[in-house]
Amino acid sequence: MTETRLRTWTHSVGYGLATLFIFTLALQNLRYGFYELFYLAAGLAVLTIAGIAYTLLSRRHQLSAPGHLVILSGLNSGLLAAMLTMGNTGITHWAMPLLVLNLLVLRLRQALTLSLLLIAPMAILLFVKLPAMEALTAVSGLFIVLIVAGLYIWHYDHMAQSAEDLAITDPVTGAHNARFLDETLQKEISRAIATGHCLSVINLTIDHADEAADLHGQPGMQTLFCSMTQHLFGVIRAGDTLYTLNDSEFFLILPFTPEEGVRVIAERIRRTISEHQWPVTGKATVSLGCTTRGSHDTRTDTLRDRAHQAMLEARRRGADSAWFSPEETLRT
Repeated sequence: MTETRLRTWTHSVGYGLATLFIFTLALQNLRYGFYELFYLAAGLAVLTIAGIAYTLLSRRHQLSAPGHLVILSGLNSGLLAAMLTMGNTGITHWAMPLLVLNLLVLRLRQALTLSLLLIAPMAILLFVKLPAMEALTAVSGLFIVLIVAGLYIWHYDHMAQSAEDLAITDPVTGAHNARFLDETLQKEISRAIATGHCLSVINLTIDHADEAADLHGQPGMQTLFCSMTQHLFGVIRAGDTLYTLNDSEFFLILPFTPEEGVRVIAERIRRTISEHQWPVTGKATVSLGCTTRGSHDTRTDTLRDRAHQAMLEARRRGADSAWFSPEETLRT
């Protein structure tokens, strides 16, 4: 199940349970003749039903749906306004499921802010209307619900982020893997189109990798690959991103880098790798293919293919070399 689909189900169930809870309160208050509370519960139920409808309508964009903040702000402010105008401290317990719903639907920072804006005025009113111990008990209950639910949501977010990091990161080298490459490259292409800034890429591969694997074995090549990855992390600039395509091939995305810049960077990488003393293999060289986004380059495969062809051309011309391929090379 994708993150978007999981959030759609979670938000729908959260709003649904809140609607059921509020509807039960409405019927109970209607039964005993508390018509003001009945109308309040009915109004809150309308908002939670609107939350369900909005969740279903925006199910493809749950990770960035701003309407949830509007709906939950309405729920929180409606409950708070009712408590202040009615002066009824008995509806404080209505806030507990609302605090959980805030944390379940909104981003953690937004949910905590909205929840504290609800609790603070309630706490003041409780201490004014009730004896100190009763007010303290009620406020403590609200904070306990907020803290427990907040810690659970924080733990879930932390686990989700860890899972995402594992999905896009090579566990051996720490570099991003190929699954994350196209997504990031497309974002950088879109940003370059919008801002007019240059974008360059480099495809590099370890020369004679098959022969080195036969000579030193797969563990030796993996050691070389990990060491070379760490070396590249030290060579590239802040803002550049490094990806591993297989056991001997890398890809670099260099935002805000023109042709002259990528040529300099490629040459520096080639030189520092050839001059370095590597574990197991001793000396090693790489072939690099680099290119810069042209005005007609709007897709990731165009840049990747051109960089790959440039890398093959560098290898064809001899090991330990770099080759730049302009836009026109693959367009003719």
